[in-house]
Amino acid sequence: MSITPSQTVGPFFSICLTQWADGPRAFPVGIRIHGHVVDGAGDPVPDAMVETWQTEPEHAFARAGTDDEGHWEVTTRKAPFIDVSVFARGLLNRVVTRIYFADEDNSADPVLQTVPEHRRGTLLAQPEDAGGYRFDVVLQGEDETVFFQV
Repeated sequence: MSITPSQTVGPFFSICLTQWADGPRAFPVGIRIHGHVVDGAGDPVPDAMVETWQTEPEHAFARAGTDDEGHWEVTTRKAPFIDVSVFARGLLNRVVTRIYFADEDNSADPVLQTVPEHRRGTLLAQPEDAGGYRFDVVLQGEDETVFFQV
């Protein structure tokens, strides 16, 4: 008996997986985090799905599909870090990363300290003048977001 090879899935993420019968599961009050999911050439990934979750200050989960420009956004609670999974066609498995906030002191975080200093910027959400934070996910290439093996 031989093993069946892995196959990618999609483009179903923004069509089905971001919908709930009672609306999106996100906090109606909190901080806005948004950004783009782009491929190695810098082109938008129009049908990816981004999930965020954290346990502090209380459990929070949000899920958003990307639009035609690869843009996504969620409203959630601010925490020392937010875990992120990104699902997209062309990926055999989800990729996992974290969001840290550039305007916070992250120097004591043991996970962030394992990331080479020149790569830590890919994990930092940048505050915006209009409020909220910007966090782009780059799936490949020179500016690739740091992803963690889980």
